[in-house]
This record gives sequence, structure tokens and C-alpha cells, in this order.
Amino acid sequence: MKNVVVIGSQWGDEGKGKIVDWLSQKADVIVRFQGGHNAGHTLVVDGITYKLKLLPSGIVRKNKISIIGNGVVLDPWALLHEIKQIERLGIRITNKNLYVAENTPLILPLHKELDGIREDAKNTDKIGTTRRGIGPAYEDKVGRRAIRVVDLANKKILLKRLDMILFHHNSIRKGLGKNTINKQKLINDLSKVSPKILKYSKPVWKVLDELKRKRKKILFEGAQGVLLDVDHGTYPFVTSSNTVAGATLSGTGCGPDSLNYILGIVKAYTTRVGEGPFPTELKNETGNKIGKRGNEFGTVTNRKRRCGWFDAVLVKQSCLISGVNGIALTKIDVLDQFKDLYVCVAYKLNGKKIDYLPSSLQDQIKVKPVYKHFDGWLKNTKGIKKWNQLPKKAQQYIKFIKNYCGVKISSISTSPKREDTILLENPFK
Repeated sequence: MKNVVVIGSQWGDEGKGKIVDWLSQKADVIVRFQGGHNAGHTLVVDGITYKLKLLPSGIVRKNKISIIGNGVVLDPWALLHEIKQIERLGIRITNKNLYVAENTPLILPLHKELDGIREDAKNTDKIGTTRRGIGPAYEDKVGRRAIRVVDLANKKILLKRLDMILFHHNSIRKGLGKNTINKQKLINDLSKVSPKILKYSKPVWKVLDELKRKRKKILFEGAQGVLLDVDHGTYPFVTSSNTVAGATLSGTGCGPDSLNYILGIVKAYTTRVGEGPFPTELKNETGNKIGKRGNEFGTVTNRKRRCGWFDAVLVKQSCLISGVNGIALTKIDVLDQFKDLYVCVAYKLNGKKIDYLPSSLQDQIKVKPVYKHFDGWLKNTKGIKKWNQLPKKAQQYIKFIKNYCGVKISSISTSPKREDTILLENPFK
């Protein structure tokens, strides 16, 4: 029995949804351990497209348990809306196949409002957030004033917690010249939603321990990517949680012995949504062509993604930080029509060559990529399911990524469809 962690090894949008769904046929349990409804996963199953934000990707499969861990920040209204949307597509969701950790902090309307106020402020740098209240909710969690799922079960406790959080937020809003929060409306809104959320509430750490003792296979599903990690990413242009594999433990209540295989999802080129450094970005027709062929628009925001050549330096760095055992390479077919391809193998900073992305934002902006050239294969790879059917030049491109990053390639995705995958190693075995 193996438990597998799936993480994005770039700036997110690597195709985790398809890979997690594909792997979930071997798993019994699928767990989200960080992030919120700012992370989108698109699945195409039997011709039906599912767009998930909070729900684990395993929810679209029968006889699987899906879990939202305590490392997630949960917008209860967004969750209920998403459940309705998925149920319209024929998926039945009950408290038998969906659990929510009782110690999960909530995103409230006041968090979304503060997110928007900050992004619109003229005297601050725009981070490019999704304006869904993720950052402010994590701030309240760390500040020990968050409302958690379990608080919804006790009105007396809930009112006390609300007084604490409103004292903080109203102080900020007054300073910004904004109206204070209508406490009674917030109480009424929470009262309506509470029973609908509480029915999914569980002590997830305990549930996971019991499932492990029963030797159930657990798939831990990360959101965003390592380069957006609040500690290890391109700070401050990052998300508000830890996206590295280690966050699986604190985000679910599992011990280190629970993780047996770390799978890093890697796109065959590089994309980024929002602001921040991007050494290999292509602000030209080539970048536009990659984006068009790859359909590079955000699942959650529909924002156009910035596109560039594959950055092997960053992927190697991400793999080392998260202890990646295998790479799932996605979207190789997007590169089919390019005569010339380039891979970043180093940076130049102040005249010196370096083999990592430094932590300083100023240095991250200044680094210049050093490229290795590859001949494009100019042949169709879409739908290929066997390694030996790939063009030789595509094989050479993939082998270089493997050797440079020092991590084996476990699978190669050749289209958004679940079945269009070249399996080289099964992480569950």
C-alpha cells in the first residue's frame, strides 16, 4: 500500500486535475490539504467537463471518499454552490463521500471584501490575487481569530468568535474609510449555511488514521504550485499557503510516515497567472501561439496565462524542495508545431551564471535565462499512449528534462482526456 502526494512543480495550472483524476481510479481516498476556491482543476470524463475549485478531483468517481483538510480555507457558500453545479452533471455528493475537517477555517464575505480593497488600493503593489478572500482568511487563522467549521455548531461560541474577528476587521475598515460590517446580517447568513456545512464535518485527522489502518490508498491533492509557496515561491507574488509536499502533513493531521510517493506535475513549457517574476516569459507571437494551442486561460478567473519556454532550473529547484519522486509531464502535444524549442538551463545575474532562482525579488526580476536549443519534432503527439510511439525528438526533449532535474518521468499526458496518458511508472505500486 502506498499513499501518493500530487503537487504542482511550477506556478500552478500544470494539469493536476487530470492527473489526480487519472490516479484516483487506484485510490480509495482523495484529500485536498491547502488553498481554497482560488485553485481550479478541469477534468474531462466521458465527454463531460467538470470544473472544480474546492472539491477534490476524486469526487467525480463512484465509491471514493473525498476530504477537505484543515489546511484549506473554506468559503461555505462557494462549496455549496460548487456541490450544486457538480450534482447537475450527475454526481451525487453526500456526507458518505465528502468529509470536511472540523478545524477548517472559513472564508467570510468580509475576507473577500478586504481582498478587493487591497488589490484596488493605489498605494500598494498588485499581487494579482483572485479576490476570493484567501489571503485575509489565512491571516485570521494565523492571528487566532478565525471562525472554523466546528464553531458553527455552537451559537454562543460563534458569537464570541465573531466579536473577535469583527473588532479586527472593523478597525481596518474604519482606517480605510470603509463602512463597518453588518454583524446581524453575517449572523443570519451563517445560521442559514451552518447545518448544510456541518453535515460534512469530521475529525479528519482521526478519519485518515482509521483509513490508513485499513490499508486504504490515499491520494493527497495539492493546489497551485511550488513556485507560489508562501515561503519558497516568488515572494511576495505568491499564494497565502504552503504548496510544497510538506504541507500535506500539517494540512491534514497526518504524520510523515503517511507519505510514500511525491508526484510533481510539470507542464512541458511554463505558464503563470497574475503578477510576479517570470524569467522565460515570451511576450511575442511565440508566447501567444503557446497560449492559444494550450488553451491557457485560468479555470477560476478565466484570466489569460503568461506563457514561456520550459524553465528546467525552476523545476529542478521545486523537485528538490518537495522531495519529488516522479514527474508527470503534461501538455507535450502543445509543442507539436514548433520548429525550434528552448529550455532554460541556467540564469545570468550581474554577469555571473547561477543554477537556482534567488530569494530576492530584485534578483528574480534581473535574472536572464540561459537556453539550450532543441529541434522541434513537428509531428502529432496528441492521443499517443505508448513511449515508443513518440517522435524521437520529443523523446530527446523529455529525456533531457528527466536528466537535468534528476527525477524520473512517471507519466506523460498527451491530451486533456484521462485515457491519453503514457504510463511509465505507477506511483501506487
